[in-house]
Amino acid sequence: MANNDWVAEFGGAVVVADARGAIVEMNERAAKNLEKDGGRALLGSDVLKCHPEPSRTKLKTIMAGRKTNVYTIEKRGVKKLIYQAPWTSRGRYRGIVELSLEIPFDMPHFVRKG
Repeated sequence: MANNDWVAEFGGAVVVADARGAIVEMNERAAKNLEKDGGRALLGSDVLKCHPEPSRTKLKTIMAGRKTNVYTIEKRGVKKLIYQAPWTSRGRYRGIVELSLEIPFDMPHFVRKG
């Protein structure tokens, strides 16, 4: 089994929910970002309750359809890339992972040949 220690101090926020929507993991950045909502105390709680409408309905649809959802947001002067995707184990759907990564407002974009 792979060593997942790298994710603990990873610079982006990582939240993992199981197939029922219960938050089962979060790294240090996620716990800090969610501190005012309970931080690590959110473990075991419903990930849908952490999202206001219309985000809650969108996330519910993503989970039901097992689809990836990617977008950017700006909050308190910080731009973030949000990446929500299903995770599987041995080919079986296990839940959803949400990555929240701070990104620059003006970002280079490269088109690579290959």
